[in-house]
Amino acid sequence: MPTVIKKLDAGAFQLKDQVVAINRVTKVVKGGKNLSFAALVVVGDPSAAVVGYGSGKAKEVPQAIRKGIEAAKKNLVKVNLTQTTIPHLVLGRYGSGRVLLKPAPEGTGVIAGGAVRAVMTSVGVQNVLTKSIGTTNPHNVIKATFDALKHLKNRQSVATLRGKTVEEL
Repeated sequence: MPTVIKKLDAGAFQLKDQVVAINRVTKVVKGGKNLSFAALVVVGDPSAAVVGYGSGKAKEVPQAIRKGIEAAKKNLVKVNLTQTTIPHLVLGRYGSGRVLLKPAPEGTGVIAGGAVRAVMTSVGVQNVLTKSIGTTNPHNVIKATFDALKHLKNRQSVATLRGKTVEEL
């Protein structure tokens, strides 16, 4: 069961943005085709374990990216991490997209595909094994990755749930 997430202030973090996908989209109108660009962007602060994603659409690519960054700053989430990896194995789902995140020992690196890699590096995970199952649509893959990250529990909450101390786990 995911915990309730409070809104994080983007100004408090050193956010770095990463463009995941840029898509050229057209709208057919009476006078012909209207061209615009859609950008999918991930922003994050590796030192604070904070990450967010956003989508922006505009007539030019830089404007679309800027809009995506602004949207991403509005839905930042704090992620529970242990040193350089994730605390436990987790599967995130969104639509037909499934993303498996598995903790890895020191020195493994980020073993991940495009969209998942962008999220993992932005949140500050240095050692993780991932597998994207199902859809390859970057929007759904990122949403599935965020679903997985939201389901990560920290040691303290698991200990209190089981009625034990952190050392007993």
